[in-house]
Amino acid sequence: MSALERDGSVAVAGRRFTWRALGAGPGLLLVQGYSGSADDWPPDFLAALGRSFALLAPDNRGTGGSELGDPAEVTIDSMAADLEALLDELAIDRIAVLGFSMGGFIAQALAVRAPERVESLALFSTDPGGPGALRARPADWGRLVDRSGTPRERASRTISVIFPPDVAPHFDREFGKLEAASLAALDPTALAAHERAMAQWWAASPGADGLSQIAPVLIGHGAEDVVIPPGNAELLAGRFPGARVELFAGAGHAFPAQRPDAAADLIASQLRA
Repeated sequence: MSALERDGSVAVAGRRFTWRALGAGPGLLLVQGYSGSADDWPPDFLAALGRSFALLAPDNRGTGGSELGDPAEVTIDSMAADLEALLDELAIDRIAVLGFSMGGFIAQALAVRAPERVESLALFSTDPGGPGALRARPADWGRLVDRSGTPRERASRTISVIFPPDVAPHFDREFGKLEAASLAALDPTALAAHERAMAQWWAASPGADGLSQIAPVLIGHGAEDVVIPPGNAELLAGRFPGARVELFAGAGHAFPAQRPDAAADLIASQLRA
């Protein structure tokens, strides 16, 4: 892919599906997590990645400029199908993929649906799905999905769960207002649809056909992650023989925001052709 810095949209099954592109180099598809849009990637992490890759960052259904469509049709697999349709529209045959959190579920589903499209794979702060995945404590998960209070209160609550206690106040001061604006713009119906999709991901073991074709695979996790516990990194490695596993000491769920250069350098060293 060539150097790009633009926004675009395509029609997927009659819905508007939006994306952002920037950077230069080989292509890297960025798949966001729960409640996140293309604009919610940590800026320093995005800038560091953009020095090595031409980044393609879509908005998942119901976030950013992408339309939700029928909430009942939102599943992890249907969101992976959106990515496959985007690659078709942009005439991209194969691309490296980074999935973060729920985006890691979607990236794995894409790899099962179309392993020939996934050149290499990075899975950050995510899990392998199914009943065997290690889940957050109910209190921690409840803080993440709690939609009560003002947007600013919700932002502080979210930041307190995705970062460790020693750094959360700093990120709240620096980014709390931006996070609040992002949360205020979210559609509660879309959030509920994404929560149902995640529940389905954990309820049944996802397929594994084609995963052995994908290499290299990089698995990254914050050692202090309370949203998706770090023990999932080794479980994921069981799905991808030969995967490289990296734990970031002292980092939480949003470790790419805590360690942007280290996380980006790791991806570049592992995935860049």
